[in-house]
Amino acid sequence: MNEGSLIELTDRGLYCAAGDFYVDPWRPVSRAVITHAHSDHAYQGHGVSLVSRAGERLFRARLGDEAVIETVEYGETRDLGGVRVSLHPAGHVLGSAQVRVEHRGDVWVVSGDYKTVPDPTCAPFEPVRCRAFITEATFGLPIYRWRPQADLFADVDAWWRENRAAGRTSLVLAYSLGKAQRVIAGVDATIGPIVTHGAVERLTAEYRESGVDLPPTVYAGSLETRTAASGALVVAPPSAADTPWSRSFGEVSTAFASGWMLVRSARRSRSVDRGFALSDHADWDELNAAIDATRAELVLVTHGSVGPLVRWLGERGRDARPLKTLYRGEEGEIDDEETDA
Repeated sequence: MNEGSLIELTDRGLYCAAGDFYVDPWRPVSRAVITHAHSDHAYQGHGVSLVSRAGERLFRARLGDEAVIETVEYGETRDLGGVRVSLHPAGHVLGSAQVRVEHRGDVWVVSGDYKTVPDPTCAPFEPVRCRAFITEATFGLPIYRWRPQADLFADVDAWWRENRAAGRTSLVLAYSLGKAQRVIAGVDATIGPIVTHGAVERLTAEYRESGVDLPPTVYAGSLETRTAASGALVVAPPSAADTPWSRSFGEVSTAFASGWMLVRSARRSRSVDRGFALSDHADWDELNAAIDATRAELVLVTHGSVGPLVRWLGERGRDARPLKTLYRGEEGEIDDEETDA
């Protein structure tokens, strides 16, 4: 970024000197504005954290009881040192937001992670006009184009029905914050019971307390519950794969829910029976559409397939540049609580 930019890259993260605050800093700072509650964006130890009201419960679970958290509604403006800051839906997970920063007529937007396809577990993405747009590029290659959600969940349901008819338990591995709740919301709950790992159940309860309508789930907290789960759909974090906990369900068919499952080698590396390409990040077409909708003069691209997207945007006449941060895209959605059953 050029000297004098409204938002600068520092060793602590993205910094707005005019308002003396950081956006998604990866080290403790006095004031942070945080886009969403995944662990690579929501670090602990800040003096004050400004977050969306929709995600307050998730941020509390992530940042801890001692954290000082301020909340704003989507679209509500907060003055930070003379800089106008507002949060706008990112469509990524519950409470996820894009951060709009305005100072002396210059407008920047830090998108965090986002997707533009609506789902029932969070507010849908809203494009925000700006001069400079900081975008992720987790799936910034043309090979990544998601299937319609209805078609994908029809495949999940068919796999579950087949396993249930054969007396097998269906184990879906999904990141415990966001992806797991999207799976629970998207499947046909009339097929059978939905059983959850402890990490998933804790965050699913926060979703429900935040007003998200989800089908009933059963916490797999005891061996008795797990041995009775034949034919159920079990939703667990990736760390639960091939563990004594997962083996306690008896005969199991395994699947992984992730955008990476679109690539055959990624499916093989996970050693699962099925891969469902379900992502909470924008695919190639969604990234391009979202960037176009901002009408930004400057596009800064971070975490993911940065080079290819920067080159593509440059060939189309945009001023696009790489921005090296510590965010990790879909890999950053592995939550601290995953090791608990």
